[in-house]
Amino acid sequence: MSEHSPADLRRLLAEDPARPFDLAARLGLPEGALVAAQVGHGALRIDSTLGRLFPAIQSLGEVMALTRNRSCVIEKVGTYNDFHDGDHAAMTVDPEIDMRMFPRQWVHAFAVEKTDDSGTRRSVQVFDAAGDAVHKVHLRATSDLAAWEVLKRDLALPEQSDSAEFRAREPVDPPRAAPDRVDTLRREWNEMTDTHQFNTLIRRLKMNRLGAYRVIGAPQARPLAVEAVPALIERVHQSGTGVMFFVGNQGCIEIHSGRFEVLKPMGPWLNVMDPRFNLHLRGDHVAEVWAVEKPTKRGPAISVEAFDAEGALIFQCFGLRPEKGGDAAAWAALVADLPAQAEAAE
Repeated sequence: MSEHSPADLRRLLAEDPARPFDLAARLGLPEGALVAAQVGHGALRIDSTLGRLFPAIQSLGEVMALTRNRSCVIEKVGTYNDFHDGDHAAMTVDPEIDMRMFPRQWVHAFAVEKTDDSGTRRSVQVFDAAGDAVHKVHLRATSDLAAWEVLKRDLALPEQSDSAEFRAREPVDPPRAAPDRVDTLRREWNEMTDTHQFNTLIRRLKMNRLGAYRVIGAPQARPLAVEAVPALIERVHQSGTGVMFFVGNQGCIEIHSGRFEVLKPMGPWLNVMDPRFNLHLRGDHVAEVWAVEKPTKRGPAISVEAFDAEGALIFQCFGLRPEKGGDAAAWAALVADLPAQAEAAE
């Protein structure tokens, strides 16, 4: 797959101070190839089965959980608690580390140790069949190192090759709409009682998320200007509004529930740098933004959702539920005031 041998990749990693994600992109390789090249040199192949991996991660105590897609990175400090396994979907539920996992995508897993002048950094890194990162767990100074040694011992795989074969990356699903079914979409959308019914509805109608938003129109889905994204982050910060911010990829969704305390934009990056929550968002990757309203038994679920130029979902942001300290009216007003698409040129 690669013209670079594992030894070449280890040399490039040692020479290049950039993040592995950026180095892999420059080399035209999946990030997983760089980690695989370190097997026997600080990396250990481990079992990616969620039912074995997550109890071992929970035993580490406080760690940092990281999930990313091409345009957004979310990092949360906490402990993995309340793990629920499943063949098709799993979850770990905690006020800080709150995740939904899709086991089919958890293919290659590694326990990684990297030592430099600042000490030894330890992490669990999981990649999909294409070698793209699904989820990473970074140990902290307070993490349980004895549990880390047990994790490595118990989850190590018999095969410890420093090379790996990765499949071609699946292309992004382009927007799919069925204009002849829009009346059915609108009627059944308005009959929803839970947001989880949405995916079943659009799948049955041979649409996908972005395609459905494009054809259904207001008030269910209203196009916003791309400037609505920095405006959203700034207004959530200024108002102290509690939100649920979802960042994910094909294999994992990680959720922040709470406020945005510290904003530090830098170039194209929109950054939230709170003590136990960091968000890094490439604002220049945002091509479409939608304000979406879905009916539920508890009242309307209003979200702001951003997509890149290929139609990939970058993030979703909902108001924090009232039972968790959210203010539904304040959130609805905040979203209603975001710049609409037609206002972008004004």
